[in-house]
Amino acid sequence: MDARPSLLIVEDDPTFSRTLRKSFERRDYEVSSCAGVAEMHELLKAETPDFAVVDLKLTDGSGLECVKALHLHDADMKIVVLTGYASIATAVEAIKLGACHYLAKPSNTDDIEAAFAREEGDTAIPLTSRTTSIKTLEWERIHEVLAETDFNISEAARRLGMHRRTLARKLGKSRVA
Repeated sequence: MDARPSLLIVEDDPTFSRTLRKSFERRDYEVSSCAGVAEMHELLKAETPDFAVVDLKLTDGSGLECVKALHLHDADMKIVVLTGYASIATAVEAIKLGACHYLAKPSNTDDIEAAFAREEGDTAIPLTSRTTSIKTLEWERIHEVLAETDFNISEAARRLGMHRRTLARKLGKSRVA
């Protein structure tokens, strides 16, 4: 008999994390969850999950940092980034860092399981003609530089030409679409 698949949920919203956990447990997954980067590193000392769902914006750091650490921990782990702050820059970086898929919220358990199962991209995805706002461009550039600097806020702020506190304040705000 095969062992149950194991899943790690990295999500700082306790309600959403609990809901996702229960949904995957009903599908016979063995589920662990944590609320941020530091807690995830502690959890990885004791276990290596088969799958991971990572929120992009966490209170103690970036989900991209989690994706990188998870991929380094086990290159075969299927990692899906789930975010309410979807952008082209973060999607590209997530895939480069080891995620197998990137989903915008709201997404459900079916969407996440389908993302875990996909082996190839989908050429039938429709192209959109959405215009990009200045705020969205700023958000994407900030995350691109954060990824380039290995999530070092001071170095990212220097490269962006802004004070470290200004960058930290911008990261604490929700992106306006």
